Amino acid sequence: MLKTFWTVLSALALATPAIAQQASIPPLVRLVVPFAAGGSTDVLARTVAAQLGPRLGTNVIVDNRAGGGGLIGAAAVANGPRDGSMLLLSTGSLVTAAATTKALPLDVNTDLLPVSLIGEGPMVIAVSTKTNLKTPADLVAAARAKPGALTYGSAGVGTIGHLGAELLEDAAKIEMLHVPYKGTSLALIDLSTGTIDLTFAIYSSLQAQIASGRVRLIGVTSREPNPAFPGVLPVSSAVPGFDATTWVAVFAPPGTPAALVQRLNREINEIAKSKEVQDQLRSDGVITTPLTPEQGGARIRASYDLWRKLAIAKKIVVE
Repeated sequence: MLKTFWTVLSALALATPAIAQQASIPPLVRLVVPFAAGGSTDVLARTVAAQLGPRLGTNVIVDNRAGGGGLIGAAAVANGPRDGSMLLLSTGSLVTAAATTKALPLDVNTDLLPVSLIGEGPMVIAVSTKTNLKTPADLVAAARAKPGALTYGSAGVGTIGHLGAELLEDAAKIEMLHVPYKGTSLALIDLSTGTIDLTFAIYSSLQAQIASGRVRLIGVTSREPNPAFPGVLPVSSAVPGFDATTWVAVFAPPGTPAALVQRLNREINEIAKSKEVQDQLRSDGVITTPLTPEQGGARIRASYDLWRKLAIAKKIVVE
């Protein structure tokens, strides 16, 4: 009898650490999207939420908190509860905004905890069909021939499209004229009419203009060709080593229990492989690679460092 008692007690002692390490799942999870409803990031978030809820055995809802280049929603999560009930799904625009904004509501390197890097992909370079540009080499040659003559539009100062073009200017030693707009849609209207020559953007934002035949792709900003854009050369074909990608990732507030972060990482990595998510990511050439929170965090910090260094060198500041 005494032997049995000690056997049971020993078993419970061994089990206690494992029980303590189990992730406690909150009854409701808010997946914050720091952009307006209806955009590609919002659509992706809703697909992820629909699968994450059943996997966790809880309710997951999307909470849109737009503004500040994504920093308002990010700050809400950074200051939110540390129990997994508030997560952030954002894109590389988070670090471009952080790299260029003068007064920040958070430190993206310390106030957010990377959970899962869902995927990473390139921007595309799109030109008006009123230009003769067909390849990245054409663009570089034209810019060198007439410095400042080529015009490129962006969704505003400090956005990913603006910084992508600035990075190309720096790497290729060329000069173009930046025309900032209040949003991507306005820039694309002028691109379609030939008012501006080119833009750096995410492919899905350009689909209607490309289908109209008034805009064409001439390059992708990844180091290697992207299978989603057959026949479109990488910028590195003209500027060796050029690489400017963006990503989509999920974050939690710092201090979220490690066991819960690991559980979320596993579940979201599996969701990223699903057909529903893959179909959405594929159109933008986004490639999913299962990474640990630490690996994803290192990649996100590297992208911040790239854009921050560029912003300082080019004196790009958003007031």
